[in-house]
Amino acid sequence: MRFSKFWCAAALWVSAAGFVLAAPPPAPLGGGTPEAVQALRELVTAQKAVLAEARKVDDADVLEDFRPRLQKVVDGYEELLKKHADFAAVWASYGLLLCDPLLDERRAALAVLLKANQLDPELPVVKNQIGVLLAEQGRPVDAFNYFLAACDLAPNEPLYHFQIGLIIGEGRDAFLKTGAWKRADLDKSMIAGFSRAVELAPTRTDFAYRAAEAYYDLTEPRWEDAYQAWTRLEERLEGRIETQTVRLHRARVLWKRGLAGSAHELIDTVDEPKLAKQKAILLAEFAADDAAEARAEAVTGDEMRVEMKPIPAKAAK
Repeated sequence: MRFSKFWCAAALWVSAAGFVLAAPPPAPLGGGTPEAVQALRELVTAQKAVLAEARKVDDADVLEDFRPRLQKVVDGYEELLKKHADFAAVWASYGLLLCDPLLDERRAALAVLLKANQLDPELPVVKNQIGVLLAEQGRPVDAFNYFLAACDLAPNEPLYHFQIGLIIGEGRDAFLKTGAWKRADLDKSMIAGFSRAVELAPTRTDFAYRAAEAYYDLTEPRWEDAYQAWTRLEERLEGRIETQTVRLHRARVLWKRGLAGSAHELIDTVDEPKLAKQKAILLAEFAADDAAEARAEAVTGDEMRVEMKPIPAKAAK
């Protein structure tokens, strides 16, 4: 099962860095002495610096120059864990680092994050990241439980609600196979997750985009709700490509609602050259629907004509 890494790497590292670099606690944090907390801060500072520089580089050969500095950070975590094996914050920060695309040691990261969760089960960023890694391994039901736990710990974090909607949408079949979920329950939970995420993060157009698409994924698509969601999103967008991309979605929804004329009128306003392929695909979908409907009507007509044939004279006797 595919699961976008965007929600685990880019979005979560900010939370992880904020968690580690917060103001010094008045007492040792989760197994960490004041000296260990300071050492962790220094590690994260070095880590943030090298990652920030590396992300500005496109050349793979140049990126290799950052390997020694990254290795030094990794070694620092290993040394710190040898001295403070019960310091949950070190395990958490190290696990998140291993998830970064520059290292991409995701299997090792899962083991490290599970250890962090064992030491301190009250870290929502850790639970969320574990959920992402489990989802990437094709374990959506297990992932869901971690996303749900993250939501319970941080109910006002929109990302965690979004993850719930996403994992249900992409892992629906796995949930149904457990026998513990019904389609109606999945539909309700998916829409609730996306809706809450949009409510908490109204400026996140990417959240709003996926939330609008979710109405297509329901057992019985809710086209009217989808149209309203796309309309609200288009009103917020300014870029030509982004606006017209949403307009294509609105046209498709109009078509699904049986408003063919309005759909064609709207799609005719899409004139961005970069969307020509998507526009052609949508028009082809319309044509295919028309052809399928015509075939169905023809079959129905033939069946009616067969039924209306007169009874042969011999048979009537």
